[in-house]
Amino acid sequence: MPLKYAYHPGNIAHSSAPEVSQTMPTVCRTLGIKLTSLEGATSCGAGIIRQANDMLQITLNARTFAMAESLGMEIITPCAATAGNLHEDLKRLREDPILLSKVNDILERNTGLTFNAETEINHILHVIVDEIGLDKLESKIKNPIPYSVAGYYGPNMQQEGACGNDDAFDPVYMENLLESIGATPVLWESRTQSVGVPGLFSEEPTVLKQTASVISDAKSEGADLIVSACTLSHTILDVYQGKASRVSGLSTNIPVIHLTELLSFAFGHYNNRLAQLKTRLAVIGD
Repeated sequence: MPLKYAYHPGNIAHSSAPEVSQTMPTVCRTLGIKLTSLEGATSCGAGIIRQANDMLQITLNARTFAMAESLGMEIITPCAATAGNLHEDLKRLREDPILLSKVNDILERNTGLTFNAETEINHILHVIVDEIGLDKLESKIKNPIPYSVAGYYGPNMQQEGACGNDDAFDPVYMENLLESIGATPVLWESRTQSVGVPGLFSEEPTVLKQTASVISDAKSEGADLIVSACTLSHTILDVYQGKASRVSGLSTNIPVIHLTELLSFAFGHYNNRLAQLKTRLAVIGD
């Protein structure tokens, strides 16, 4: 019987990271995970909405929780920022009955929904390791990944209760998964460091320097590519590489792909895109 989850794609999977929107369902079908879309679910806020209106963000996220509860399902997402932000708001609502009552009053008056704090938040990485198992993952591999890969967790989901059974402060799930698909995992200090996504439009030079520092660390440790568990950070690490290099003076030229895309390649899907990645890896260099 397949595992069943309510699917939240993350903040930008349908816009700036369409490859995640394409490959997440592919990965889940291969592993026997059934996704039910949360139609009309909003962004988790990414910590940005909260800066302007905390009640708005937590109410929007409570609406998402209530939608999942109405399906009788827990939530799954490929985005570490979404997983972390949803976990934080879920925890706040569970620990503060007055806040929960206020939020439910708004929800019921505007949407007819109420939230009972009965759902859970899961990142695809933790579902694969904790629920599917790496043995089953290995059995699905058709294209082993023969590269040194730096796994990037980001900071958001590295908190107690939000990262499965992994260590919040010294995670190993990504490295274990990478070994299972034939890659050589790179151990690097910046794998949980923020790239400052919420500040991109107000403090761009700072964000670009943070981004360059993370990429440079991966390269200095011998990584051929970076694989990210976060759609938001993945986009910054990839799209803003050139600007990050110009601002910082550091070398930032390295392929960055999302975890679900790498897994799709390993499972034998999107072979043309895998060929493009291999070509870039063959010609890239300082």
